[in-house]
Amino acid sequence: MSSPQGTRITWLGHATVLVQTAKGTNILIDPFIEQNPKYPKDYALPTKIQYMLLTHGHGDHISDALPVAARHGSTAVAVYELASYVAAKGVANTIGMNLGGTVELDDVAATMVEAKHSAGAQDEKGTHYVGVAAGFVLSIPGSPVIYHAGDTAVFGDMKLIAELYHPEVAILPIGRHFTMGPREAAMAVRLLGVKTVLPLHYGTFPQLTGTPDEFAALLDAGVQVVRWSPGHAIPIG
Repeated sequence: MSSPQGTRITWLGHATVLVQTAKGTNILIDPFIEQNPKYPKDYALPTKIQYMLLTHGHGDHISDALPVAARHGSTAVAVYELASYVAAKGVANTIGMNLGGTVELDDVAATMVEAKHSAGAQDEKGTHYVGVAAGFVLSIPGSPVIYHAGDTAVFGDMKLIAELYHPEVAILPIGRHFTMGPREAAMAVRLLGVKTVLPLHYGTFPQLTGTPDEFAALLDAGVQVVRWSPGHAIPIG
């Protein structure tokens, strides 16, 4: 079912994000729900979630991949080794890809780009190699280009992401400790050249001390840091 509202992005706490297009494509990024202390418990996910994008294998990004896939008919899209891992865990439909590749997800072109972060998956048998960490650039007709950085440090090749894909909206971690904090994220904004930033991966756990106010204070006046809260949709075009 299409929506007259255009593309919307809903933060669901920590690093979990739902992207919904005007044509009705629902994409859930990094499903972390049951154990996510910031997940809005009264929030009802759409009945159909066509795709899940998984940025890397840490539990706070993939722990609900299997139940979401089962309940909402989702295809998991991830770096090849991680796609194979979640398939072995029971996710019926997967698309394995790699850095620099683009896949067409209905009306969304999803390009996998570099991130700087560790990426192993852990289960009852220990820690497993499941490929490398990644971010995604989402190109949607009639919408600003979205860059979801995943968990990452700032890195110089964000400038290449800017030159190649021209993102207009960046979804960036700012929490410190496990990812870049406000100071590094502000440098990422300058490298990317974006004017709208949606911060995440902060405040979930005590170590994640970065805040949107601290982040915004480090940016040029022309950059908007969206103050969003879990469960509220932000229209972007």
